[in-house]
Amino acid sequence: MNGFNEKSLDGDAFGDQGSSSGGLKTFDAFPKTKASYTTASHRGGQWTVLILAVCTILSFTELRTWWRGTENHHFSVEKGISHDLQLNLDVVVNMPCDTLRVNIQDGAGDRVLADVLLRREDTSWMQWMQQRNYESHSGSHEYQSLSHEEDARLAAQEEDAHVRHVMGEVRRNPRKKFAKGPRIRRGDPIDACRIYGSLEGNKVQGDFHITARGHGYQEFAEHLDHNAFNFSHMITELSFGPHYPTLLNPLDKTIAEADSHYHKFQYFLSVVPTIYSKGKGALDAYTRAPGSAAARSNRNAIFTNQYAATSQSRAIPESPYMFPGIFFKYNIEPVLLLISEERGGFLALLIRLINTISGVLVTGGWLYQMSGWVGQFYGRRMRRQSEGVLTGKHYTD
Repeated sequence: MNGFNEKSLDGDAFGDQGSSSGGLKTFDAFPKTKASYTTASHRGGQWTVLILAVCTILSFTELRTWWRGTENHHFSVEKGISHDLQLNLDVVVNMPCDTLRVNIQDGAGDRVLADVLLRREDTSWMQWMQQRNYESHSGSHEYQSLSHEEDARLAAQEEDAHVRHVMGEVRRNPRKKFAKGPRIRRGDPIDACRIYGSLEGNKVQGDFHITARGHGYQEFAEHLDHNAFNFSHMITELSFGPHYPTLLNPLDKTIAEADSHYHKFQYFLSVVPTIYSKGKGALDAYTRAPGSAAARSNRNAIFTNQYAATSQSRAIPESPYMFPGIFFKYNIEPVLLLISEERGGFLALLIRLINTISGVLVTGGWLYQMSGWVGQFYGRRMRRQSEGVLTGKHYTD
């Protein structure tokens, strides 16, 4: 009557009747649940949206990391033989140009007459002091005193240590000229000297100094009166290697003021040759031929120098054996810093994306099941507590 006798209680009669796929279902490693056994729920939909959002965010992070690449730092001994070192200087001293002497004495015993190689420009100290207070784009003062450092300046120096920023600055600013100074207005006193330019020296330790006329060297010039000394100065730029004016070095945009006429400023610099490269090809070219023109003309590699600086300043007694002035003592470190930005292969990116999405899906499935078990456990517990509880109503016949 109910059809069981006709079907002979055959369980296959209640399943799908597709004879063509019956053989494949026997070997199905992932049996599917019938659609009539499943019901849609708000909780399942919410978990699906959450898992999709997490997969999207993590995939976007992986893509961004791959696109930006990773930055590697390596130290090595500098290969080849280097002979010359370019010095870039832009400094303003609060003394007239005809009262100053600029020289370099290196470890090889050679004396470079920087007075001849560098340019001089009469200017006004007051104008440069006003420019000191100009605000930069980061909100900090353009010039900083050596007695303190602001967070914005330190952040700018830290940014200049990254390959992407250095490459961008050099390509956006191909001109390597020195910037013009403030315009001198009529009536402004001409009491300062701007010394700027680039010069070549031996790539050995040396002493670059700015002294007063008749002090430090024997010359037939007139001995300058000590009351005319004022070695307060502003350093707009001090760098070694090719001139990149937009990169911020430790002593760039700094100012130091003298407390007395007989004052001595000393700077101790440790110069480290540095190569910024993008991709492995630039470093490979330098490794094969470090001194070749092809290696140094590579657009994906920038050859420059970094330096660490310490300073000391003090008033000294007036003595024929002690000389006031500004002294830069630099030493070339025997290492080469290689900073390279590299990007992994596309296959490696694809594998990371698959692993990330698979991990999120598996973890999300576990969490979904655990949340269901927890919900069932608390639901049963609440039902047990509610069984047999009197409602407080009284019934009468």
